[in-house]
Amino acid sequence: MKMPPRQLPQSLDKGLLPIYVVSGDEPLVVQECCDSIRAAAKKAGFSERELLHAEQHFDWGQLLASAGSMSLFAEKKVVELRLPNGKPGDKGSKALQEFARLASDDLLLLLVLPKLDRSQLNSKWIKALDQQGALIQVWPVDAREMPRWIHQRLRAAGLDAEPEAIQILAERVEGNLLAASQEIEKLKLLSDDNLITAETMNDAVASSARYDVFGLIDRALAADADAAIKTLQGLRAEGVEAPVVLWALAREIRSLLEIGEKLDRGQPLQRLVRIQKRQPLVQSALSRLQPRQLESLLLRARAVDNAIKGGRDQDPWTGLLELTLNLCGKRSV
Repeated sequence: MKMPPRQLPQSLDKGLLPIYVVSGDEPLVVQECCDSIRAAAKKAGFSERELLHAEQHFDWGQLLASAGSMSLFAEKKVVELRLPNGKPGDKGSKALQEFARLASDDLLLLLVLPKLDRSQLNSKWIKALDQQGALIQVWPVDAREMPRWIHQRLRAAGLDAEPEAIQILAERVEGNLLAASQEIEKLKLLSDDNLITAETMNDAVASSARYDVFGLIDRALAADADAAIKTLQGLRAEGVEAPVVLWALAREIRSLLEIGEKLDRGQPLQRLVRIQKRQPLVQSALSRLQPRQLESLLLRARAVDNAIKGGRDQDPWTGLLELTLNLCGKRSV
């Protein structure tokens, strides 16, 4: 069954399903959904967890083997499968359909995917998993909804804010939910009476305005490698989390791919990039980066995401530096 993220906590309180498919490109909400499912499973006695990354050349036999193997001390097991490109191929499709048939009260599958397109949603493997569990699709929060989302998040944190203060934060984070959440955590420390005024919000967001992820993106699009590296180093020094930087870079790469495709179909750049000052930046980036190069950068971004989650023996910031250089059109050393 299809389930919006907001209904997940209530559903988990009623009992666990054998399969959860979490799909979307909003890292914060995806992570929170997964955390909720893991916590509910642990509470229900699922003492064993196996994490699999289905990247290129993945052996899908591992998935079925993990379903059949249980440690001596575990009675219930969670198999968490991360599929970065959302496309399992023929072998993966068969393996997932077989896993759906094996689903039981003692075996739980948590499948984490990027946003799925229409063909993926209509695939046999998604339908098989959906019949046995829940499909949780995480949608971006658009600019109109962002103030309300921030207000709800503030209330959940025990805070309230003036409408002007909420608008300041909404404009600052520009749709980045993870950045908004981190700003709210800072506000909890700054607030004395739990009411965030516009002045308090201005001071809070100004404190991190010296280096920001959006400035990093603009400098990378402009192929100003020196400035981009300096900005990246500044972000790290100011305590900005690596997932926030990765979110901004990956979003821009996906955006460039989409804009490039639409330009090839004859749509004007002015319609695709509404902010006039960004139009030459986007045009510059597309002139030096071919679609295959952008697709390669997305694969690199997924590798950095894997490193952030501990799946690769690499410093995530080294990966972010390489990704930034590549977006500038430079080869990483």
